[in-house]
Amino acid sequence: MFANLYIVWQTSYSRTEHVMIQIRPLEDRDWSATWRIIEPVFRAGETYAFSPDITIEEAHKIWVEIPSSTYVAVDQNKSILGTYYLKPNQPALGAHVCNCGYIVAENARGNGIASEMCEHSQREAIAQGFKAMQYNLVVSTNGGAVRLWKRHGFDVIGALPKAFRHPKVGFVDAFIMYKQLET
Repeated sequence: MFANLYIVWQTSYSRTEHVMIQIRPLEDRDWSATWRIIEPVFRAGETYAFSPDITIEEAHKIWVEIPSSTYVAVDQNKSILGTYYLKPNQPALGAHVCNCGYIVAENARGNGIASEMCEHSQREAIAQGFKAMQYNLVVSTNGGAVRLWKRHGFDVIGALPKAFRHPKVGFVDAFIMYKQLET
């Protein structure tokens, strides 16, 4: 499913413009640009539990091969601004609940792209037959993500004490966030 969305874009030159983004399935030709977006996030080790030493092949398996679908958000110039994956959270009897991971390019953050991808992922999850969405390890120090997911109707249903080893602040709590999807 393609979604054409207009968002207000705040440029680094302090002028605001309307930019159309499209969220579409990731294609093979998108991988190198997508890797350039997710690599620095994985290397920083502040929001995902993957090894900061992850290889491009391991990242491809995690982000593209294992999920049931992977999407990219692109602007009118076809530049990739963000990406997310959608997959069952558990096998078999738990497969009606999905899980997602989202990353926005550093230069595109703060412009509503993660919010649009979250909305898109919920529509796609419903279309794929999922009944709920669960985020398993939302790092407590990632306040922007916690606020965003709450704004989109997710509840913190559990806190895992010191479950994430943050490279700058040490062991921090992680949240399990959950939302029943409207079907």
